[in-house]
Amino acid sequence: MQTADIVWNSIFTANKVISILFMAFYAYQILFVIVPVFIRKPKHDKKPVRKYGVLISARNESKVIKNLIESLNSQTYGKENITVFVVADNCDDNTAHIAREAGAVVYERSDTSKVGKGYALEYLYDRVVEDYGDTYFDAYAVFDADNVVDTKFFEEINKVYSDKYPIVTCYRNSKNYGDNWVSAGYALWFLRESQYLNRCRMRCHTTAAVSGTGFVFDSAIMRETGGWKFFLLTEDIEFTNYNVLKGRKIGYADDAIIYDEQPTKFSQSCSQRMRWARGYLQVMDKFGLKLVRGIFSKNCTSCFDMSCTILPALVLSILSVVLNVIAGVTLAIMGQNILPMLFSLGQSVCGMYLLLFVLGAITTVTEWKKIHCSTIKKILYAFTFPVFMISYVPVTMAALFVKIEWKPIEHTKSKTLDQITSEGSEQKNKGSNKDK
Repeated sequence: MQTADIVWNSIFTANKVISILFMAFYAYQILFVIVPVFIRKPKHDKKPVRKYGVLISARNESKVIKNLIESLNSQTYGKENITVFVVADNCDDNTAHIAREAGAVVYERSDTSKVGKGYALEYLYDRVVEDYGDTYFDAYAVFDADNVVDTKFFEEINKVYSDKYPIVTCYRNSKNYGDNWVSAGYALWFLRESQYLNRCRMRCHTTAAVSGTGFVFDSAIMRETGGWKFFLLTEDIEFTNYNVLKGRKIGYADDAIIYDEQPTKFSQSCSQRMRWARGYLQVMDKFGLKLVRGIFSKNCTSCFDMSCTILPALVLSILSVVLNVIAGVTLAIMGQNILPMLFSLGQSVCGMYLLLFVLGAITTVTEWKKIHCSTIKKILYAFTFPVFMISYVPVTMAALFVKIEWKPIEHTKSKTLDQITSEGSEQKNKGSNKDK
């Protein structure tokens, strides 16, 4: 057999094996889509009132932080049971002043030697404990400064938290879904994660996963760790896996809704996702082996699910790109026509596009009323969603070689809860008025 034939056979075999492995690792997530049809939402009895401390890290967030604090002050749960704390982290604007005016307890941090959300949360929690003690609050909630919170957020979170879930995450929606295909790509992914991962995990009695913002955790966890000690580039995934390995189950409250702002510039999106990709590698290095071992313990389902979250997709994607590039270069040097290989790769990309489109379309249809933008944009962005997701592959590759540093994302969308939720209906009303 000629050398070229060996290369051809090897790369085609490798691509098939990688595709089979993808299916083996992620087929269970396809089943998650139908789980809610057969397993009903759990009922909650009347729950005791808990005291919540809200932790918000803010760096130059003067344009948006007021709306978040006002939405927290408008909770049906009872303002007297919620205390809002803000760390103005190395700010050079009037974030601290605006937060105080809105009613938050504000601490100002000016340490540039340790940057990132994790260090800001550590500082904030330590200040709260100094002033209130470590047992005053039953639990803490973490929000990003650009969030806006539904009025029933704590009412709904408290139901699940009181069902003995030490950590509870929420339904993550977007306040700028309709800006463009980039913001919609993020938003649709988080909606899918909420409804077709975390909701299904909850109903299958396994663990959900914390996703950046809008989660609550029992204060006992901080007493165990000695404060907030999660500093990786993806501190939320680090926090999730730490607690999964401790045997804790993370609950999901699908009626507790937050809205956050997503990037609209592709360049900004690439920078953020490179940070996430590097963060996943950090989490994989820290917890990967322990999670694999956990698959053979009584915590097997949670450890398998979290292992799949941080391990196979990243590793297999990198492996696929590397092998195909090596094979393509080798065959080109040998004077071989590489069009058949490019055609095979094109088929794989088309298959990936189709799968992602189906997932995005299902999410768009089921969450239609919760997506606040015009009908045409909802339909259009279901088609662009796969493009956004496939762009993760080159972004992940770049993360291996580019120096990654934590950088704040600029937030400019100042919207109240009413403004966010009325956007889709405003478009509809304009259309009906024209008909008249």
